[in-house]
Amino acid sequence: MELRGHLRRLLAWDGWANREAIASLRAAANPPARAQRFMSHVPAAERLWLGRLRQEATLVVVWPDLTLEQCASAAEAMTQAWPGFLDGPPPVDLDRSVAYRNSKGEPWTSTVGDILTHVVTHSAYHRGQVASELRAAGFEPAYTDFIHAVRHGFLPAS
Repeated sequence: MELRGHLRRLLAWDGWANREAIASLRAAANPPARAQRFMSHVPAAERLWLGRLRQEATLVVVWPDLTLEQCASAAEAMTQAWPGFLDGPPPVDLDRSVAYRNSKGEPWTSTVGDILTHVVTHSAYHRGQVASELRAAGFEPAYTDFIHAVRHGFLPAS
């Protein structure tokens, strides 16, 4: 599978996993505030990275205080946005360098492909924190492993 197809599949997994994690928060009678905060960060950080990739000057609050409904809406917006960014028209150049400033104001340059890989892994990291917080509070977290999604046909075929 070529890199674009692989990234498309990873981003589809990311959208599915975000929906599953949000569903597990909804299923908890009173989810831990930290779990909801971690989950709210996921689509906000994805929106920040999409803005950087598009070279937009849009201000994004990366640790917003969202309701579960707002979080679900933001996550779904990102799920819809990624394929359009990746596939164009015109299709994005995955080797293109993107200059940006991080949250500390430091200048950096990364390739589009590396940024998209970061987006997926960063989101997985924070979904893990959501799961940990839910389990510690006695709730059942979502099972969002990539291979689980593949085995059960939750992703497009490769």
